[in-house]
Amino acid sequence: MKKPRTRSLQWVLVRRMILLQAATLLVFIVLCAAALWIADPRLLVDNEAAVAALKDAVDRDGNGKLIVHETDGLRSFREGFPNVWYIIRDNNGQSIRFGSIPDVYTRNFGDLLGQADHATIGFSEDDLRPEAYLEKVSTKAGTVQIIAATRSSREETDGLEVTISATIDVAKNPDGSRNWEKALPALAAIIVILLLPIVLVMGATTLVTTPAVVRRSFAGLVDTVQQAARIDIGTRAMQLPVKNVPQEIAPLVHAFNQTLARLAQGYDRHNRFLTDAAHELRTPIAILRTRAELLKQEPQSARLLHDIERLSHLAQQLLDHQLLDRPADQRQIIDLCDLVSRVAADFAPLAIEAGYDLAFEPPANKVHVEINVLQIERALANLVRNAIDHGGGSGTITIAIDENGGVEIRDEGPGIPADEHENVFEPFYRLRPQSRGAGLGLNLARQIALLHDGSIRILAGSWQGARIRMELPVRAVAACGRNDGRPTVAADPAGLSVF
Repeated sequence: MKKPRTRSLQWVLVRRMILLQAATLLVFIVLCAAALWIADPRLLVDNEAAVAALKDAVDRDGNGKLIVHETDGLRSFREGFPNVWYIIRDNNGQSIRFGSIPDVYTRNFGDLLGQADHATIGFSEDDLRPEAYLEKVSTKAGTVQIIAATRSSREETDGLEVTISATIDVAKNPDGSRNWEKALPALAAIIVILLLPIVLVMGATTLVTTPAVVRRSFAGLVDTVQQAARIDIGTRAMQLPVKNVPQEIAPLVHAFNQTLARLAQGYDRHNRFLTDAAHELRTPIAILRTRAELLKQEPQSARLLHDIERLSHLAQQLLDHQLLDRPADQRQIIDLCDLVSRVAADFAPLAIEAGYDLAFEPPANKVHVEINVLQIERALANLVRNAIDHGGGSGTITIAIDENGGVEIRDEGPGIPADEHENVFEPFYRLRPQSRGAGLGLNLARQIALLHDGSIRILAGSWQGARIRMELPVRAVAACGRNDGRPTVAADPAGLSVF
């Protein structure tokens, strides 16, 4: 089954941010267009605002003469633009003039400007004559033409002057109303032309910046994940740091730390119970053994001693689990050859008593490993005892070491079926329910190997019997034993054959 692929958070954020920005921009434009459609506003520059303020102030007196009332709007505008000037003319030639009017605007503009509805009068950039706005408006005095400006010369400008000019002409119906059916396609094209570059720029910026922002934001989380990956049975009490974790993920880290604490407490209680139970069992087991040895040598008494020995072995294996809690700082670099040879020599008498020959095959050179000696010694003892208990009671049990840090225990018994290679490492699992073992030796050996970053596995091949291989990381290699590589045979007082 194909493993499902996890989603990348940074690319999810990139895609969603681009879509969100584009949607927000589009909604903003639509809302602005709707507001303009409903309000139908007219943007006024200063000169146009002057005309708008004058439009409500123009009137005629009782004799029909043009006059300008001092309205609140006109008064307020003059306060904001003290240099304002204007010329108001009607169709009969009457006019009103106010302010410092430039000479160019006092002349006759001819029929064209006289008929214009509105116009902006301007000059070149180098010309100091000011720009003015002309508009024909309906007032209380009738239709008049107003020319107005907020200054008499460009020299009156304070600070920066910004001029923005835009002309939008929408198709109209014969009655003068706008024909939006013709205008909408053009407006849509304009919106796309204006919107697309903005979306592209925003999308490119998001695409470049979001991954960096995500990586920077989650840098602390990456360190926490790396520390979490290093938690094992020996560091189960470790707590993950939350100092550099994003605030949104901190509750998850706190929950994980609480889970680790509960698991560590439960594991410690479980181990204490097993240890206490094993210690309590040793005393009655010793009493049973003593009393059984005083019985007459009969088949039933022999079976009773066998069962007592099995019970004693189980209690010892439960006590051996205490070795898993030994800290890593108790490790030391030793020669694996010396340790394995010592274990082999200890078990040689037991192997001979059970009907086996015990052979030891050291490598040509020394094999240095960094280990907790008591733990590895117990693991090797369990592997050798397993071979003695299940090797068939005859043949040779061989303990071989290679320069890769591997130790193989081989027997010539019935072997282990291929489909049981992993099951035998489970606690309390036994191939033969009536066998002497308790089903904890191989499990303990594997846990000890894993604590040392090593492994234990059962080899498969055409040979007779079982071959179990334990591998430990090699720290250094130096000369050890015979360097000529030729096999030699010797016998020590314990009956151990060395090849």
